[in-house]
Amino acid sequence: MKKLATIALIAIISVSTYAQEKKDKLKRHDGKQMEKFTAEQRNELMLKKMTLELDLNASQQKDMGKIIAEESAKREAFMKNRKEKTEKPTSDQIFEMKSKMLDEQIAMKSKMKKVLSADQFKKWEEMKKHHRQGMRKHKSMRNHGVHRMKKDMKHKDSSAVKK
Repeated sequence: MKKLATIALIAIISVSTYAQEKKDKLKRHDGKQMEKFTAEQRNELMLKKMTLELDLNASQQKDMGKIIAEESAKREAFMKNRKEKTEKPTSDQIFEMKSKMLDEQIAMKSKMKKVLSADQFKKWEEMKKHHRQGMRKHKSMRNHGVHRMKKDMKHKDSSAVKK
């Protein structure tokens, strides 16, 4: 009996430890562990990817490097600020944030027009569109899973009431 209790205790501890480890790791949408890069590393990778996709020359790479670093800094500041706030924003604050975001997108578009040629700009717009579609698909799948869980929970609750 002692052996059985010991084995059960070991199994419970190992399962709970595994569950906690799994929670700590960041996952990508494909289930693989997400890499943690520094801001500079992410910027460099993004620049290289854009260089390959858009066939950037040396001066364009230099300009794009500055733009990417600037946008990355803005994004990190925004995320840090967002994490610090615990209360929900009011509708006026949401309007302000969305308006600011759209202004920044307009500014980014004009910067890109200055740096890229017409063909490169067109290709960049297509890349951006493709990226946005992928994000929407990922978000809808994530939301669909949440709605499905809620639906399943309601179904379980209603079946429990019937019994």
